[in-house]
Amino acid sequence: MSAAKRTKSGHQARSVARLAAVQALYQMETGGAGVEAVIREFEDHRFNRELSEGSNLAEADEAFFAETVRGAVERQVEIDRAIAGHLADGWKLERIDATLRAIFRAAGYELISAGNPPEIVIDEYVEIAKSFFDGPEPGFVNAALDAIARDGPKSDGA
Repeated sequence: MSAAKRTKSGHQARSVARLAAVQALYQMETGGAGVEAVIREFEDHRFNRELSEGSNLAEADEAFFAETVRGAVERQVEIDRAIAGHLADGWKLERIDATLRAIFRAAGYELISAGNPPEIVIDEYVEIAKSFFDGPEPGFVNAALDAIARDGPKSDGA
């Protein structure tokens, strides 16, 4: 396999993992399931499954998925504080759609943990937002994540 093909494949696996992380965080918030149970469900029943005869889901970076979900949960207070700091006056995080909160939390974890280039993280999660919303939400995601990225990662590991 060529280096270019591996890079594209690795990028796609990360993209699939990011979408799955958003879905897992949404599921946890709306269904009340715990982080390890949801990660296990995705690993056992959603990844690397055949959609129909001969058609498989795109491969996910399962380790990255699990790290993102766990990290978003472990650092949720910090992430929520960062998100809330970039909402319009009078808006509270609770007023935002649960899907948007899941997008913000997954992206927020990546941005504050300084593991990936902010431009890539923002672009990926804006694309995820576009897959869920037809209105102004992707622009809102872009602006808020850009502001969070400009604030920079936190080095205290809190």
